[in-house]
Amino acid sequence: MSFILAIDQGTTSTRSIIFDENLKIIGAAQEEFTQHFPQSGWVEHNPKDLLSTTIDTCKSALNQKSINPKKIAAIGITNQRETTLVWDKNTGEPVYNAIVWQDRRTAAHCEKLRKDGHEKRVTEITGLLLDPYFSSTKLAWILDNVDGARSKAEAGNLMFGTVDSYLIWHLTGRQSHVTDATNAARTMLYDIANGEWSTEMCDMLNIPIKMLPEVHDCAADFGMTSPEIFGVSIPIKGVAGDQHAATLGQACFEPGMMKSTYGTGCFALLNTGDTMVTSHNRMLTTIGYQLDGKITYALEGSIFIAGAVVQWLRDGLKFLDKASESGDLAKLSDNSQNLILVPAFTGLGAPYWNAECRGAVYGLTRNSGPAEFSRAALESVGFQTRDLLEAMISDWAGGAKGGVLRVDGGMSASNWTMQFLSSILNAPVDRPEVLETTAMGAAWLAGMRVGVYPEQGEFAKSWSLEKRFQPQMDNDQREKRYEDWKSAVAATLKVRT
Repeated sequence: MSFILAIDQGTTSTRSIIFDENLKIIGAAQEEFTQHFPQSGWVEHNPKDLLSTTIDTCKSALNQKSINPKKIAAIGITNQRETTLVWDKNTGEPVYNAIVWQDRRTAAHCEKLRKDGHEKRVTEITGLLLDPYFSSTKLAWILDNVDGARSKAEAGNLMFGTVDSYLIWHLTGRQSHVTDATNAARTMLYDIANGEWSTEMCDMLNIPIKMLPEVHDCAADFGMTSPEIFGVSIPIKGVAGDQHAATLGQACFEPGMMKSTYGTGCFALLNTGDTMVTSHNRMLTTIGYQLDGKITYALEGSIFIAGAVVQWLRDGLKFLDKASESGDLAKLSDNSQNLILVPAFTGLGAPYWNAECRGAVYGLTRNSGPAEFSRAALESVGFQTRDLLEAMISDWAGGAKGGVLRVDGGMSASNWTMQFLSSILNAPVDRPEVLETTAMGAAWLAGMRVGVYPEQGEFAKSWSLEKRFQPQMDNDQREKRYEDWKSAVAATLKVRT
């Protein structure tokens, strides 16, 4: 029997999951790592933590079932996307911490580019907006603020990559400097229409193009792992950014299909097929996936804070011992209170794209306590998702297929949260049997490439529903709640901290 090893390198933890020939999980390991917050709005990772947790969890997952690494047919990698790393080509040492996708330090740089009239052209080339979220201004910041970095980069001695590139370079014994089209599309340096790095964008940001990795399909030959790591060389055959891998894992192969992943943030993707849809609502046009040289496009809306709001309840406010308790606590809340939490801890993502605003709470009373805060936190995820989906559907005449939202990620395990989501959207919400759809997408890419798993059509037939949530809120209440949310966001956007 052959197995596929999927590496899911996320924002707060790294997971490695082993799938059998039937795409069933037979082993898994997870390890959290430290988040670094040097200043308000800054978020960093130690690159060595990303690599060490990757290798450690891979070995732990293999050891769980005493699986011989020789039986691993291929590795698939999925990763936090826009997070930016720069390392020395000769030593392998990072020149600075990884600057995380949540980081907002380059807001002023983005604003200057916007005032200089560049945003329209940026969107035309990359499908993205001028926002600190994306890799390019983070990369420019490193080159401009780390002593000697720019001169080394111009001399060809520094390498840039998103997390997948960094991991692959090290896993292959410094042999492969590569990425896939989905990760490249999130750098704000990639021409998504022509499928190549944009010299125009590199010139605009003053970034040496020689730093950038080679771009492949999502299912391709990314290199062989060094035998020193697992005792045998294993081919890396699949790579996709986490949201794109989840789209694949949810089998959203047809135009009009939608998925939403609830991890640290929330990310909704709408498959638009071979059509690059231009958003009029500040959604992102991106590469959904690329197979056999063919690009499938998507509209994406990104929420910066989803599961992270529950972590805040647990770690910041100490209202919870475990994140999984949030739904039960919300059930105990006083329904007569209308507490609204706008979780703009690192700014607001789509469709607002405001890097400077910060979180706020409205409707506080003397009786507001942990239960009300928990309910407001979980509801904020539903409200933000509605913001995204309404914008997406209005952007594209193709609309959403059947009006059903497929969900995954850790927060989707919460029945309370998914029920509110269905109610506030006034749409069915489908939760699959396998919630590890991000890892499954990466596994499928790698396994399909080496012939262990079937092609798209057969894979789509294997998708299995665990539970469908149906709306349970009358329309008047639904619209009032949503209008209250929009009023709270509008008020939050007016405050400058």
